[in-house]
Amino acid sequence: MTQVRDVMTSKPASCAAQDSITDAAKAMASEDVGPIPVVDGERLVGLLTDRDIVVRVVAEGRDPLSTTVGEVASSDLATVSPDEDLDHALQLLAERRVRRLPVVEGGKLVGIVAQA
Repeated sequence: MTQVRDVMTSKPASCAAQDSITDAAKAMASEDVGPIPVVDGERLVGLLTDRDIVVRVVAEGRDPLSTTVGEVASSDLATVSPDEDLDHALQLLAERRVRRLPVVEGGKLVGIVAQA
């Protein structure tokens, strides 16, 4: 059976909750990603998506230079461990209607798995 670790992207780019939305958007652009994990040290605390930026910052007229990632990032996350069966991760992607899942081991962000 295929495990999550066999298909995940290891060491994904991340940002901190205190980073500005502008800094996070620049990181997303340089890494060519739509979502970026939010970490406190190495511990996953949220996920910021390009849609979060549009809906929770731009559409609300907030300043992306002074708005922090922690103010708008999603924190109710579904995660998987690297040792989990890939079928379980795919089921979770479908149930939660998301395209990416952070991979966490011992509370530490170790990767991300994408539907594609």
